Amino acid sequence: MIAVERTVLLLLAAGRSARYGDVGSKLDEDFLGRPLGLHVAVTLQALPFLDRLAITGRCGIDYAAHGYRVLRNEAPEDGIAGSIVLGVAAARACGADAVLLALADMPRVTAAHIHRLFDAARGPDAVVASSDGVDTSPPALFGSDRFDFLLSLTGDEGARDLVRAGRHVVTTPAELIDVDTAEELAELRALVTAPERTITRPAS
Repeated sequence: MIAVERTVLLLLAAGRSARYGDVGSKLDEDFLGRPLGLHVAVTLQALPFLDRLAITGRCGIDYAAHGYRVLRNEAPEDGIAGSIVLGVAAARACGADAVLLALADMPRVTAAHIHRLFDAARGPDAVVASSDGVDTSPPALFGSDRFDFLLSLTGDEGARDLVRAGRHVVTTPAELIDVDTAEELAELRALVTAPERTITRPAS
């Protein structure tokens, strides 16, 4: 078992919003009365993590006001790996047994799903990711034996192969939607106001 209390939450919020348009940061866009990038941050406040780190770039959200320690990624153009490396290095420095990677542009993730990820983790070599039954995605939990691998990532390289070989916790596609474009945010707003609709996934 991996305890939440021995895990550092890494909230990745430094993306370039390249597909969204010239808005500065998509995370600042309104969704249900608060910034898009604040929803999952507030949801995960309920879990007693060892530490909560928000790795930020251009967004204007005050994550510190919500109990997060803020690390700034000064080179988000170098890809998501830079944010992961910053966060994992900080987690290792505070003696964490694991890190939970979450994306700030996934506003529908629930605390219940995060608890299920922890329930599926078996030890320091754990790799537990989310799935909609077809594809894997964050949030994902990595035990401390995986820190060296995560620290070796570069560019837009993620941990896809490692995640595919790990354990997967299935939830609904609606919970795992990540917002990359203005059209996807509009679709998500429509889903919330008409929940009988389903999320349409882009072709792989």
